[in-house]
Amino acid sequence: MGLISESLVFPEQTFANNEEALRFLAEKLNAAGKVHDDFFDAVWAREQKFPTGLPAGKINVAIPHADAKYVKESAIAVATLAKPIQFHNMALTDQELPVSLIMMLAIHEPHGQVQVLQNAMALFQDEKHLAQLLAEHDAHTLFADLDKTLAGISLDQ
Repeated sequence: MGLISESLVFPEQTFANNEEALRFLAEKLNAAGKVHDDFFDAVWAREQKFPTGLPAGKINVAIPHADAKYVKESAIAVATLAKPIQFHNMALTDQELPVSLIMMLAIHEPHGQVQVLQNAMALFQDEKHLAQLLAEHDAHTLFADLDKTLAGISLDQ
C-alpha cells in the first residue's frame, strides 16, 4: 500500500489557524492507526522550533512532521484549504505565509522523510499542478491525483 490513502485526503477544509489544522490531520492519522497518541504534540512542538511553511510561488504549502519515533506506520495526510491560513516560513522564520495546502508527513523510517521531501518538492515547484489540486472538490479525485504524483516514493532504500 502507498503512503497516501483516500481516507487521509481532505479537500477544501476550513480551519481557524495552523494549530487547528495540524491537530485535525494528526487526529486523522491517529484514528487510522498510523501514529502514536503524542504525535500531534510532537508535530506542534517541532512546528514552533522549525516552521514548515514553504513558499511555492502563488500557492504556499506546509509540510509538518515529527520524528519517526512517534509514527507506527508511514503515511501522508493532505488537506487543501478553502481559505489560506498562516504558517511561518521555514527559511525566514519571522515571516508568515498564507498556506493553501498542508501535507503532513508521518514517516516511520528515520531517514525516510528526506526521500519523501525530495519527491514532494517536484510537486511543490509545479504551480499549475498545485492550482489543479486546490481546485479539486472531491476527495477521491484529489486522492487519485496525489497517489499518481507520489507513486514514485519508496522508503525501502
